[in-house]
Amino acid sequence: MSRSRSESREEQRPAGNGGEVRADSVPSGESPTAAAGGRRLALDVHGRLRTMILNGELPPGSVLLQAEMARKLGVSRTPMREAFRLLQEEGLIDARPDQRARVRSVDPEDLDAVYGARIMLETLAVSMTAKSFTADDVERMSDALKRMRGLSVDDQPDEWHAAHHQFHSIATQAVGPHLQRMIASLGEHSERYIRLAQLGAPASWGKAYAEHEALLEAMRLSDPAEAARVVARHLARTALSVLADIAPEYEPAATRTALGIAGNGQS
Repeated sequence: MSRSRSESREEQRPAGNGGEVRADSVPSGESPTAAAGGRRLALDVHGRLRTMILNGELPPGSVLLQAEMARKLGVSRTPMREAFRLLQEEGLIDARPDQRARVRSVDPEDLDAVYGARIMLETLAVSMTAKSFTADDVERMSDALKRMRGLSVDDQPDEWHAAHHQFHSIATQAVGPHLQRMIASLGEHSERYIRLAQLGAPASWGKAYAEHEALLEAMRLSDPAEAARVVARHLARTALSVLADIAPEYEPAATRTALGIAGNGQS
């Protein structure tokens, strides 16, 4: 093999990655800056598709064609392939070889597992956080709740969900970074279920805001047991509401078991 051909192949292999990359994804002679730019583009495409799935623009069961979506978003096939891979890892799409990719249908078992895990982890996190909550934390959490109340989830869903995410993040801020990442990942995964709950049970809004107020009050009083009870019931109600709508025959064992354990509010 000639030296120039060997060097060309080495240029197609990213630093720090043992796997070989297709030549069409990292062209020969491409600079590290260009490769980083390609990665950022793929992440941007992934974020745009993810939002379209979560807000229902791409509903469950929708067929996703890489070429068609690439044209729609004005990008090449390369970042679209990477975006599809990331969406599949998140469980948002099914993309098997030689088959068309589809937006995953709502899976009651997945919903139950996600919310069972969220209840256990978030009750632990709010219990720890409540013990060291400050007046400044109360103010920030209260501001997030005010923004939620002032936004229309129908007309401004992204802004509402951003405020909602901040509200819960402040309430769980005392745990370490690894646990924070786990909680954030589960929260992002469950966002589509929250949106379904909002669509399927608009009458539950009053209960949701009452639960948010109760959590804020428990944090203000530095009451770990009450904070754990409130957040466990709040998360369980969302899960059970969606399940009652999409799969009333499904028995949510994980959610109910987690609620039975964490809902006691023992710290």
